[in-house]
Amino acid sequence: MEASRALCILCCAFLASALGSRLKTPALPIQPEREPMISKGLSGCSFGGRFYSLEDTWHPDLGEPFGVMHCVMCHCEPQRSRRGKVFGKVSCRNMKQDCPDPTCDDPVLLPGHCCKTCPKGNSGKKEAESLFEFFQEKDDDLHKSYNDRSYISSEENSNRDSAADFVAVLTGVTDSWLPSSSGVARARFTLARTSLTFSITFQRMNRPSLITFLDSDGNTAFEFRVPQADTDMICGVWRNLPKSHLRQLEAEQLHVSMTTADNKKEEIQGKIIKHRALFAETFSAILTSDEVHSGMGGIAMLTLSDTENNLHFILILQGLVPHGSSSVKVPVRVKLLYRQHLLREIQANISADDSDLAEVLADLNSRELFWLSRGQLQISVETEGQNSRQVSGFISGKRSCDTLQSVMSSGSALTPGKTGGVGSAVFTLHHNGSLDFQVLVAGLSSAVVGVTIEMKPRRRSKRSVLYDITADFSAAGERGGGRAMGSCGRVEARHIHMLLQNELFVNIATAEQQESELRGQIRMLPYNGLDARRNELPVPLAGQFVSPPVRTGAAGHAWVSVDEQCHLHYEIVINGLSNSEDTSVNAHLHGLAEIGEMDDSSTNHKRLLTGFYGQQAQGVLKDISVELLRHLDEGTAYIQVSTKMNPRGEIRGRIHVPNSCELGSRGEVVEEAEFDELVFVRDPAELRKDPHTCFFEGEHHAHGSQWTPQYNTCFTCICQKKTVICDPVICPALSCPHTIQPEDQCCPICDEKKESKQTSAVEKVEEDPEGCYFEGDQKMHAPGTTWHPFVPPFGYIKCAVCTCKGSTGEVHCEKLTCPPLTCSRPIRRNPSDCCKECPAEDTPPLEDDEMMQADGTRHCKFGDNYYQNSEHWHPRVPLVGEMKCITCWCDHGVTKCQKKQCPLLSCSNPIRREGKCCPECIEDFMEKEEMAKMVEKKKNWRH
Repeated sequence: MEASRALCILCCAFLASALGSRLKTPALPIQPEREPMISKGLSGCSFGGRFYSLEDTWHPDLGEPFGVMHCVMCHCEPQRSRRGKVFGKVSCRNMKQDCPDPTCDDPVLLPGHCCKTCPKGNSGKKEAESLFEFFQEKDDDLHKSYNDRSYISSEENSNRDSAADFVAVLTGVTDSWLPSSSGVARARFTLARTSLTFSITFQRMNRPSLITFLDSDGNTAFEFRVPQADTDMICGVWRNLPKSHLRQLEAEQLHVSMTTADNKKEEIQGKIIKHRALFAETFSAILTSDEVHSGMGGIAMLTLSDTENNLHFILILQGLVPHGSSSVKVPVRVKLLYRQHLLREIQANISADDSDLAEVLADLNSRELFWLSRGQLQISVETEGQNSRQVSGFISGKRSCDTLQSVMSSGSALTPGKTGGVGSAVFTLHHNGSLDFQVLVAGLSSAVVGVTIEMKPRRRSKRSVLYDITADFSAAGERGGGRAMGSCGRVEARHIHMLLQNELFVNIATAEQQESELRGQIRMLPYNGLDARRNELPVPLAGQFVSPPVRTGAAGHAWVSVDEQCHLHYEIVINGLSNSEDTSVNAHLHGLAEIGEMDDSSTNHKRLLTGFYGQQAQGVLKDISVELLRHLDEGTAYIQVSTKMNPRGEIRGRIHVPNSCELGSRGEVVEEAEFDELVFVRDPAELRKDPHTCFFEGEHHAHGSQWTPQYNTCFTCICQKKTVICDPVICPALSCPHTIQPEDQCCPICDEKKESKQTSAVEKVEEDPEGCYFEGDQKMHAPGTTWHPFVPPFGYIKCAVCTCKGSTGEVHCEKLTCPPLTCSRPIRRNPSDCCKECPAEDTPPLEDDEMMQADGTRHCKFGDNYYQNSEHWHPRVPLVGEMKCITCWCDHGVTKCQKKQCPLLSCSNPIRREGKCCPECIEDFMEKEEMAKMVEKKKNWRH
């Protein structure tokens, strides 16, 4: 309820937008959103603590109790500065005026919509039915056997859209007079929100030093510097794709190229295309040519069929057919070879315009399946005729930057329990089909008697054990702890296929629970730019590590690292938590000397990391204290995951990250944070108990604390007994004649290296003090003039006055100071007036002048208005108007707001009528309409 105080600083926020070019974003009190922040140097808009790409649109969120403004649409408009630099400008407008006129007499407003629609018809019912079918299909998947291709047991993969997967075949350029390389590469891309992760493998070339993404015009859209390594795998992320590039990606208009830094200066490139086969792919091959600089190459994507040993494959070929042949069909032979011995052969036709080929190799025998699992089968494509061309490559398990891992918990055991134990496993699949594993268990109820890799049981009473690795297990530490390290050297092709489709499990049996005490699914964790999990094992998180120990069915593990800038990167995966709706999960990082020091009153060296999305949480913690970094270095830091059921800790693990960060985290440029969402310094549960705590932008702040609000970094907020006061940063007066405004700072600085020739309008004003150029209205103002600043899209801000200083050409804006009033009930004569006035008939003096307009102990200030104690009103929001479903009142100087409480509805298609605050079931509405019509008919009969 107290989140509504955010609106109290609306005018200050608008003023901030008017302070020249130094404040870049309209300052609405927007609820913060947990999204990656923009990397420095990319164009876009920063709004409400979130970065938006050029041409993005969104509805602003004012937080509770106001919610999302569905009738307000904001747009990140691309602009071009006088020097040609592209930047983003936020523009918001009210969409309600664009709503079409309903054709019915009683239109209704559906939840989450701005425009009213007619209640007749069953569009809402159809929408609900389709949604039900979606979840029904998803639920059915969990009960299908492993021989059914549609079975995907993990929640993440069942929701996955194959359209988010892209692929590219990179070959040497042949349209120039000198081909640049004999290399061939296969690049796989996955689009998650606005981040494009990529895994690239290459052959017949040295390791590239630079990867370049090219737009539809051939211009550089993004560059990735490849780190040095002794591997043929390259992993990377392109974050915050602009909207225009997202559209080009979907339209298959982006290209990618790789170049080396050696003397050869090799370059290969290819087009990024969508391919639905990527989702089912479990084996792959890169096809290369023995010819030098031929420009030929290709990839093969393969998968085993559901119930039979049929090998389905799709070939994407480049350069095998000369481009001059156009649509002429060229016969080819596809061969399956083992040590140059022909096993299978398929004939087909391809063309330069359509060089893709999809076929099936049916009924592979046991020897062929064995060679497939060992990476010894070779696939070859050869054109027929006199000048035949050929590409070939060895088939192996699909390779990517994703991580094969598993979290084992007692809640996921064959018979679910709550022991507080944990199991953590990481796997590596090699070219030859061998599977390396590292399994760690801790906090078990008794000694381990079995460690196995299994399929999903076909019947509850019969397990399907594939590999027993108990012999590699060694007990260590306290009772119920230990690890297993080794390799499965004889993994079958079918099991490789199931492994890469997330269809295998790790099972831990103990002396007390000989069937299963811990169990976890082996899942492919998508690569997201964090390299820690490729170089080190995760830290186990268990209920037994909490103080006091918790017997929980949950478990987890975490990767944590500290980079050269002393920023902490983390990624947490959990398993076994209840799926009930009241389970809220968050994670803290603690720095404590002993694990037993953790209690409700402990606030030292504690940071909230993030909430969970499904089973994962990840981010970057930038502003870390020296003490917390020292705890990480000494191994006395802990990650603790808490839930609503166990707020003092559900699972926990000790974190040891050696570092040499003696001066603390160096994170001055906040905008470079990839996940800049870590701002708590005290336990929220403790702050909620403090009656003087302020709740602002979704966070609790202690009385007397100061902070920088997320809606605008050029403001400073302070908490004064539940009241939030935000003011713009006061910039020092400068005596120099010329100033510049750094992009990463709120205040201007002296320009010591002023260029002799200045071209922009702003620079012209600095050189010629005959006027001031104001960014808000983009007009020149005469020296000494004053005006109310104009801030698009909100119009003129009458509570602020700007002045043009003729001596320096600077624009100075400040809030208008309202005079003290002597009446008890001041009024605002016009809605647009900034200050209230005393009515002519009511001017009694106030005792001791204590009841001044802004300082009265029993008055409340909300926006630009002042209200008496116990006075009620409906708040007004820019572009929206009066919000009649929300009521605010003044309680002894504290403004409180509350949204009208609506009853819970049992129907699946609620509607909202004009002038009504609460939704209602469409069935009830139709019944009321019929009753009203009957009553009206009876009245007519009487007359």
